[in-house]
Amino acid sequence: MFPGAAADRDAAEYALVGAPLDATTSFRPGTRFGPRELRHAARPFEDYDHQTETNFTDCGVYDHGDIYPSDDVAEYLDFLASALSEFADDGLLPLTLGGEHTVTVAGVRALDPDIFVCLDAHLDLREWYAGNPLSHATVTRHALDVADEAIILGARAGAKAEWDRAAGEDVTVVPPEAVAEWEPPAGDAYLSVDIDAADPGFAPGTGTPEPFGLDPTTMRSVVRAVAPQAIGFDIVEVNDRDDGQAAALGAKLLREFVYNHN
Repeated sequence: MFPGAAADRDAAEYALVGAPLDATTSFRPGTRFGPRELRHAARPFEDYDHQTETNFTDCGVYDHGDIYPSDDVAEYLDFLASALSEFADDGLLPLTLGGEHTVTVAGVRALDPDIFVCLDAHLDLREWYAGNPLSHATVTRHALDVADEAIILGARAGAKAEWDRAAGEDVTVVPPEAVAEWEPPAGDAYLSVDIDAADPGFAPGTGTPEPFGLDPTTMRSVVRAVAPQAIGFDIVEVNDRDDGQAAALGAKLLREFVYNHN
């Protein structure tokens, strides 16, 4: 259980779901251990948040546990989307612990946001990667099948075709040096935090680390800004290949989301 996520489902405001998918990771695997690492990293955190004067245990978070993947990624995303949609229909805001970034596709499909906001080092606008149209490198393109607009914060890597696609009116790319000044537009948002948005000096435990990234304080500011209008949230691409830095940052950002949405 995620520490402090002690609410019963019937009385909860948030449903935390582990999605340990690790099927298309293209460099360093290990995202299947992401939910475990995130829960473990949150163990020493104080329950009380001084900024919001709130205890996490009072925020109504229910931990559903993990929904384990099948061999068929498309089938798994359908099943995960159905589960997240059921929570939303019951009035609970889904919080997903990845798993590779592909699990975000299920969250966006389930919740149908106006805006897809993503902290990410990569554009993820490919039509396919390594022959696979359901890859971690295609997430933003799939999100645009549902959302009216995608905003990618901290992006600094992508193929030429992706940068060409990013020039469209429905995509906004905010480079790392400009993220601190960004303000979210109005509308229901789905917020996805790919931990590789952080500079790998802060979060080395991820599949495709990319230098010249964001610092944790800037990422926290984004989470705090978007949380009040968000209808869904996830932390993805954390693996077990560091000493817990990436998981600690991801777990703390999840708590920041809840404190500032609540």
